[in-house]
Amino acid sequence: MVIGHQKQWQFLKKSAELEKLSHAYLFSGQEKLGKKTIAIEWISLLFGENIQKKLHPDFILIGPINREIQISQIRDLNWKLSLKPSIAPLKVAIIDQAHLMNEEAQNCFLKTLEEPKGNTLLILITSHPEFLFPTILSRCQIIKFYPVERKEIESYLRTRALAKREDKRSSSTGQGISENEVKVIADISLGRPGAAIDFLKNPQKLESRQRVIKELIEISNLSLAGRFQYAGKLTKGSNVREILEIWLSYFREILLKKCLTPGVKHPNYSFLKLKNILDQIQNTNFLLSTTNVNSRLALEILMLDL
Repeated sequence: MVIGHQKQWQFLKKSAELEKLSHAYLFSGQEKLGKKTIAIEWISLLFGENIQKKLHPDFILIGPINREIQISQIRDLNWKLSLKPSIAPLKVAIIDQAHLMNEEAQNCFLKTLEEPKGNTLLILITSHPEFLFPTILSRCQIIKFYPVERKEIESYLRTRALAKREDKRSSSTGQGISENEVKVIADISLGRPGAAIDFLKNPQKLESRQRVIKELIEISNLSLAGRFQYAGKLTKGSNVREILEIWLSYFREILLKKCLTPGVKHPNYSFLKLKNILDQIQNTNFLLSTTNVNSRLALEILMLDL
């Protein structure tokens, strides 16, 4: 199901109906906006069947291995694209997190773009197009995705919650959510349908978020040594980026409240400090997701701003 992005979806749908397809598309926008969901919905439309229900012989999905897309993956892709479609009208490949292609992989992929195969379609999905070669970007039709309006996310959540209440036998998406939780999820998802769906499928994440925020408030009052100790604790877990996303949404909420209610002052955070914290969290998350940076050092630098 497509949540928001109707302008982009109608463009893609019309392109399919008129059979005016580019050889390569680049879906660009921040994480969890639903870019891959729309790509899969579109491919299903092109194939005339839901490709998520089975392993389709003419659909190829590539993603990073250990935070990198390697040249061997692109070579394998090239070989698969050289084969004729089995049952669909064309072969389609999605390269998820395309910005994680290393230099060798990008050079190899560039040859694929320069010498397109027969009935093939390529979709690159990325939150950081600036990491792709300009020559790759110039050969793709770029479609940008933006945060979805809150009311659209709320509408989707209410529809799912209602369906859940009507069918208590299903347990795949938890036990349903209340109207208050709908508003909370819509608020903290920050216009990202993927984030909202994550909360919907895992209601316990709301409780986890509260625990993380409680810890954040506690560590912000610790000495620098205490914060550094907490940074070391974070590096031993596997959900560092998820925690940073919660921190980001928490400080954004504070910033929004300060903007919407100018007379209310937060005792610990000025506008400048909030800006510095938000910039540092985003930078730390970016480094952890795209490089081999020393995670403890990156987190300790972040702790200086809290």
